[in-house]
Amino acid sequence: MTSLLSFTPSTPSLHLPTFSNVRQHHHLSPTTLLISYPHPLPRVQILYRASHALPRPSLSASALRAAADGLLQDAGATAFVLAGAYGLVLCFDNLTQRNLLQQSLSRKLVHILSGLLFMLSWPIFSTSTAARYFASVVPLVNCLRLLLHGLSIVTNEGLVKSVTREGNPKELLRGPLYYVLILILCALVFWRESPVGVVSLAMMCGGDGVADIMGRKFGSIKIPYNQKKSWAGSISMFLFGFLISIGMLYYYSFLGYFQLNWVETVEKVALISLVATIVESLPITDVLDDNISVPLVSMAAAYLSFSL
Repeated sequence: MTSLLSFTPSTPSLHLPTFSNVRQHHHLSPTTLLISYPHPLPRVQILYRASHALPRPSLSASALRAAADGLLQDAGATAFVLAGAYGLVLCFDNLTQRNLLQQSLSRKLVHILSGLLFMLSWPIFSTSTAARYFASVVPLVNCLRLLLHGLSIVTNEGLVKSVTREGNPKELLRGPLYYVLILILCALVFWRESPVGVVSLAMMCGGDGVADIMGRKFGSIKIPYNQKKSWAGSISMFLFGFLISIGMLYYYSFLGYFQLNWVETVEKVALISLVATIVESLPITDVLDDNISVPLVSMAAAYLSFSL
């Protein structure tokens, strides 16, 4: 608020006596000061701004708009990815029911593509802290779906044929359920902030998935310590796990999420692939499912490699 203040100065003007003044007024001492006031006195006007309390800071409209935009983006991305995941499984369901695709091949293609496409979709989510939770809704819905069908609360023969080995609904509560739980774990814990989750999912989805396909087709020569595994499958596990991991890391590096030294990264991923391949080849499948052992060992190896 601006106000106008007026006043008339009362400061006197000072005149020192000159030599002639002293002669005319000889009764005054030389140190006498003659004080006179000029007439008329000037009128002075001063503008001043009245002080007032500053307003308290509040959340800006732009910040609220950005939060709302992020929420809408994450909700839209979740719906899009969920529809894509459902469409992928439905597609392989139909191919299996029409006998256009073998059940074992259909199951492994779903195994490979579901996780990799889910991981490829992460960049379409916003940069908010809630984005990873929205993304986790996709495997969570699939987790609930597996539970419903695995417990025979809901029946879906096409889903069972495309996902299980022997067509038994209870199989949904083992490998497929572990698979979606690992997807949730990697999204919540590692997200787009660490190469650990990316490499772990690449080894589980790509490496282990391709190993089964190649092992069934070219796996005549078995590994000496495990007759259920073949050299063709283990070599494919190593090669495809390595290549898919490097491809995923390059994808996220290109988008600006990771800053990597590629010479060291290639060495680290090769070591992780070797460790995961050895674990996958061990005769422990009846005790510990590959969808648990492979990603967890890959996580541990990747964490140690990228932390050093």
